[in-house]
Amino acid sequence: MAAPPIAVESLMPAPHNTVKVWDGLVRLLHWLLVLSVALAWLSTLGLGWVKAHEPAGYVALAVVVTRVIWGFAGSRHARFAQFVRKPRAVRNYALQLKSGCELRYAGHNPLGGWMVVLLLAVVGALGITGWLYTTDYFWGTAWLDQLHGALAWVLLLLIAGHLGGVLVTSYRHRENLVGAMFTGRKQAAAPGDIED
Repeated sequence: MAAPPIAVESLMPAPHNTVKVWDGLVRLLHWLLVLSVALAWLSTLGLGWVKAHEPAGYVALAVVVTRVIWGFAGSRHARFAQFVRKPRAVRNYALQLKSGCELRYAGHNPLGGWMVVLLLAVVGALGITGWLYTTDYFWGTAWLDQLHGALAWVLLLLIAGHLGGVLVTSYRHRENLVGAMFTGRKQAAAPGDIED
């Protein structure tokens, strides 16, 4: 069943009808990761920014390390235990999504939670393989260069999936998830929503 069209102004919830979900550090790390990954990618396009690639990669790796620590020590919705769900919950959510009757989650939905884990893992692996390539032992190693390149393509696919998920979820649940990653606030839970 298709959702009816929505007005753009309805995407931003009224401030009195919102709750704080993502803390300042989660939001800062998210946007730092976006910027560092974008800069690392742009530096490979021959635009004269090649010297930015390595520093951007180190920033991205530092963001991943910080986010992993915050995933265990951070606020409620920042913790992996809150949003990384068991395979059965992910499968059930995917089936609900396919049938158009998925529940709304205050934080990350089960698919979104695993997307966070995958994105962090791949960016972390990119940072490590990039760093290894600068060491004397691995300098010029073809397999490591190929692995780094393959991980970059995997990351681009994951980013596309992440953006698609954000758009679909924003549309289906009538909330601006991009705006929420700036403000930290989402619509308050309605009956039937999952708050944990």
